[in-house]
Amino acid sequence: MEKFYITTAIDYVNAKPHLGHAYEKICADVIARWQRLLGRDVFFLTGTDENAQKNEQAARDAGVPVKEFVDKNSTKFEELCKKLNLSHDDFIRTTQERHVRVSQAIFKMLLEKGEIYKGVYEGYYCVGCEAFITEKDLVDGKCPEHGKEPEWLKEESYFFRMSKYTGFILEMLGKKGFVLPDYRRVEMLNRVKSEGLKDLSVSRTKLKWGIPTPNDSKHTIYVWLDALINYISALGYPDGEKFKRYWPADIHMIGKGINWFHSVIWPCILKAAGIEIPKTILVHGYINLGGEKMSKSRGTVIDPLEIIDKYGTDPLRYFLIKEIPFGEDGDFSEKALAERINGELVSDLGNLVYRVLSIAEKFHGKIEGRPELDSKLRLEKIKKYMESHELHHALQEIMAFAREANKYINEKEPWKQEGKELGNTLYNLLEGIRILAILLEPFIPFTAEKINKQLGTKPGLLKDCRFRKWEGKINKGDYLFERVK
Repeated sequence: MEKFYITTAIDYVNAKPHLGHAYEKICADVIARWQRLLGRDVFFLTGTDENAQKNEQAARDAGVPVKEFVDKNSTKFEELCKKLNLSHDDFIRTTQERHVRVSQAIFKMLLEKGEIYKGVYEGYYCVGCEAFITEKDLVDGKCPEHGKEPEWLKEESYFFRMSKYTGFILEMLGKKGFVLPDYRRVEMLNRVKSEGLKDLSVSRTKLKWGIPTPNDSKHTIYVWLDALINYISALGYPDGEKFKRYWPADIHMIGKGINWFHSVIWPCILKAAGIEIPKTILVHGYINLGGEKMSKSRGTVIDPLEIIDKYGTDPLRYFLIKEIPFGEDGDFSEKALAERINGELVSDLGNLVYRVLSIAEKFHGKIEGRPELDSKLRLEKIKKYMESHELHHALQEIMAFAREANKYINEKEPWKQEGKELGNTLYNLLEGIRILAILLEPFIPFTAEKINKQLGTKPGLLKDCRFRKWEGKINKGDYLFERVK
């Protein structure tokens, strides 16, 4: 069976999750679930980044021991995964022994190979980015990503010889498909061409919280070296069966703010360590509120758990995928969410299922006939959109089929039919809804499960998206969605 390995970025636990975290996880889950529909052996990883300086700082501000602080906040991210109905196979925490062990092993290996050396670093450091930034990158003296002034640091540090991999990175970034959308690849390529690659500081001396370097107790491993390693530590690098089975990653899904770390720094580290490079870095945009990026540090956030409690998991999943073209920024508002629920989930999908099942429940004839709705299902188009990660277009096409089914009801007027004629109409509608449940499962899995229960059918794979003999057993149940007032 063909394998497929997808990861999200691991999240800082300096504060509770916001809607941006939910969006990335939902997008990754849609792709993971779709790959399973294709019959692939999928491994989906998410988790939390717990060794960061900003976590230590947040714990200090809260007057709580750092370990206690990160344990508590990591639990909130695990709760979010459950509430979002994610199908992830593992949740990695970078304070776990399995991760600490691999991080130290990679550091030691690079040191012994001469890829890491000791020196002194000084420059502007943004705690929010957990990175040194150049003066020319500042906007009005502040980090453009976090809107705060960086601090000037000068300290002893171990360095990774990243500069020697300039040619390698230019070659990688020259390949279409390595970073998607393509303009994100071009951004990184142009940056390397204009700035070149400098050796990377990979340790800190002034931090008590973090993974100690294996050779020098006064140094901790730089968080962006340790964090990236989670993608292989979770698989049991180097000898674990999962590592042998699933690496390299097919997709690292990340936000645009950390593209450099994944598209440039991470491949250099892997190349130096003799480990295969991931296939694709898939970059999404930000969710904005009134045009401004959501940010924990700026206090402009929306709690996804509150939204789920108010509107439900699937409506939020549906809205974020449908509303935001993948790769671009998008705006969130509760008003827009309510409009999607009432206009599409209730009217187009919920009413379709309820109307059809209400008629089918009272029909005692044979549900069979000739396919008539099949020509309205543009399955190849949906597949192509999913292959190109145009999730919003794929969902749009699936819902277009639901609208075609509603149109078919209005044309056939089954309430006026009986006998074989009604049996034929119901056959088309019930098979159409069964196929809809398969196609919608990656996007709104709770709803797909409900539909299958109401139809009395088993969940299918993509190969089952064809009109065949009807074998369900109707159990109408309740409406799939409630209208939002």
